[in-house]
Amino acid sequence: MSAPLAANEEAQTLQTVEMFEVIAQSNPADFESLEILKEAYHKLGRQSEVLNTSKRIAKAYVLSGKLSSAILEYESILQVFPNDAEVQSALTEIENRATNFALPPAVLAAEPASRTAPVSPKPKAAGEPAGPAELDDGRTVMRKLLVEGKHVSTADFELYWTSPNGTEPAKQVVEPFIQALADKQILPLDKSLSLICAKSRLSYLPLEKYDVDVELVRTFPREVCLRWCILPFDRLSKSVLVATANPFNMQAQRDLENAPSQAANRSRFLWYVASPAELVKILKKTFR
Repeated sequence: MSAPLAANEEAQTLQTVEMFEVIAQSNPADFESLEILKEAYHKLGRQSEVLNTSKRIAKAYVLSGKLSSAILEYESILQVFPNDAEVQSALTEIENRATNFALPPAVLAAEPASRTAPVSPKPKAAGEPAGPAELDDGRTVMRKLLVEGKHVSTADFELYWTSPNGTEPAKQVVEPFIQALADKQILPLDKSLSLICAKSRLSYLPLEKYDVDVELVRTFPREVCLRWCILPFDRLSKSVLVATANPFNMQAQRDLENAPSQAANRSRFLWYVASPAELVKILKKTFR
């Protein structure tokens, strides 16, 4: 049983539960959001919800093709509830599925990469700055998604896409590309967000309904948050939740991982897609 929470921490945890229940219901395969939800229920001492969420996590793993992770999650439940018929049945079904497809153990263990790191950035030597040509700011993926997908013309993409110089400090928030497309009536914002969520397999988070941890935001470099328009909006255990309008930006991920505040506390970053307008609004307010 977890220790009782202070009133303000309980209120924040309840808000986390409310928000991530919505996210999980809209995207049942989002096992990482379900893990956050499970931890929040544990902090609240709501053990029946913890059990139920563990089962939802296992089902999300199955939906994502992560069968070995699903087995581990179900087995962890059986360690506490060995007679749970639902879990026993689910394990049998997974085993039958693996047998029917004749999957060898090596294939069963090979699972899709986590959404926290869709592409592994190339390591750089300590203190070595990234030149403009080396910045993987998501341009290639975004161009393929929008131009090759026939949503935006090549001319419009080249006109409105900007790649900030990673070696120069940002003095103000750099407006996300999809906001520029919406402002010029080239591609509606809701369409861009829908395409990005589908491509990245990330969930959309309505920041306007979330109580952002401003002090957490300020522990990360101002210029990184402004340059890439990214918002580390909450922390839960060792995970930092980050909102962005461009989840394909690997340089932004690298910059957060290398932030001074992460030197002693290597956090896991969980990314969510958010409205560009909300990102800009909160970042301007935070770094006035």
